[in-house]
Amino acid sequence: MFVLTETWLVPVEAWFVDRFGPTIVVMFGGVMIGLAWILNAYASSLWMLYLGAILGGVGAGSVYGTCVGNALKWFPDRRGLAAGLTAAGFGAGAAITVVPIAQMIKANGYEQAFLTFGIGQGLIVLTLALFIRPPTTSGPAIRKASKFAQTMVDYAPKNVLNKPVFWALYLAFVTVACCGLTFAAQVAPLAKDFKIADMPVSIIGIQGAALAVGLSLQRIFDGFGRPFFGWVSDNIGRENTMFIAFATAAVALYTVGNYGQSPTVFVIASAIYFLVFGEIYSLFPSTCGDTFGAKFAATNAGMLYTAKGTAALLVPFAGQLAAAQGWHNVFTIGVGLNAAAALFALFVIKPLRARHIANSQKP
Repeated sequence: MFVLTETWLVPVEAWFVDRFGPTIVVMFGGVMIGLAWILNAYASSLWMLYLGAILGGVGAGSVYGTCVGNALKWFPDRRGLAAGLTAAGFGAGAAITVVPIAQMIKANGYEQAFLTFGIGQGLIVLTLALFIRPPTTSGPAIRKASKFAQTMVDYAPKNVLNKPVFWALYLAFVTVACCGLTFAAQVAPLAKDFKIADMPVSIIGIQGAALAVGLSLQRIFDGFGRPFFGWVSDNIGRENTMFIAFATAAVALYTVGNYGQSPTVFVIASAIYFLVFGEIYSLFPSTCGDTFGAKFAATNAGMLYTAKGTAALLVPFAGQLAAAQGWHNVFTIGVGLNAAAALFALFVIKPLRARHIANSQKP
């Protein structure tokens, strides 16, 4: 419920951003986030937990979609890096609050943790929303020449949905996101099935049980990969970067699936996988902005972001397949999907986008 509302409602929220500005939408998101956590603090039934998940998804989507869309408008020549840094912030918030939340739960219970952090983050979002401005109200967007061709037409959302290139991007997003969300959901059961979850490892100064070290490195590499590959795509092109990232993901999944019984291999290969998986949150929004223009960037990128929600619906099937036939088939499918996405980006999306941009003209 959280993932679906966090993704599928972003186009609606982004529609308000493109017409009324980002401040009001981010403030609304801050209120929804605060209410969700406060509700969780007092929840006494299952329906209250579901309602909290829905409110939290609406709030998170309002904040995330707005910030990414605004970044695409502000920095048209560095959309990859701008979207990547924004997406990295989305993950960094979780990373820096894991320990204090865990400590408060241990000391005062989960109710107090939900209440305190819910009110705290809601107030922070409300305050920061006052400083967010679209380029049209606080100065022009940076207009340095991009290294790669961009559309000269600002496509309205209804027109974007008629373009084959949008659906090509959507298919690639779903394909890659499905694999990443599945791995993220199943990494702990996988480590336990491989019987390496509690085996000790020591990598780049981090020591501990393989699963704990692996999860820590995955978060670090995931956060770093988003702005890094966004920056790379600004310099070598979106589709070329997709090919490198998706192909590397295929190799990493193959390594985990066939050699992951070694705790060191499991930790390193899974970290590399998340390094190249997180880039979808920078590459796809920036590619969308380049392809369909800046004016409706928030809405258009929001429509593309719903691919994450679509991919999330497919995640449970991986667990069922693993239970029925083992992990080997799951990884074989994951390797195939990422390899196919890499080739699809280079040989389908790239020429489609090139023709689309070549046909675009100034209004």
